[in-house]
Amino acid sequence: MAAALELLTLFLVAFASATILPGASEATLVGVIALGTAGVGAAVAIATFGNTLGSLVNWLMGRYAARFRDHPRFPLSPVRYERYVAAYQRWGVWSLLLSWAPVIGDPLTLVAGAMRTPLWIFVPLVTVAKGVRYLVVAGAVQLI
Repeated sequence: MAAALELLTLFLVAFASATILPGASEATLVGVIALGTAGVGAAVAIATFGNTLGSLVNWLMGRYAARFRDHPRFPLSPVRYERYVAAYQRWGVWSLLLSWAPVIGDPLTLVAGAMRTPLWIFVPLVTVAKGVRYLVVAGAVQLI
């Protein structure tokens, strides 16, 4: 029961961390692994799934809300939005491999939606990026 609750918490934190909400999914993953009640593989898979699903929310926001990009409550300023669009146009879908990175990752997934990146391209690239990040974190924890 404890492991299920830990994994549910990890999923929720990873999901929120991938959206415009603040979160600390790496720290939560480290905590779950340190407790030792849930398997490392399950924890990495759950964190990857939750974070990828959160990025999908960003993609949907970009896809359907980009027309409101000049609105004051839009998560990116118009200048920042145009900067991300320019970078995305320059590097293309491969820039999604940076979707794991703090600060730039979440806006990239939003811009990918606005640029109408097909889901069959978006989901695998983001899943790989997020999964590798969590594997590295889990590996570092295992070394300690």
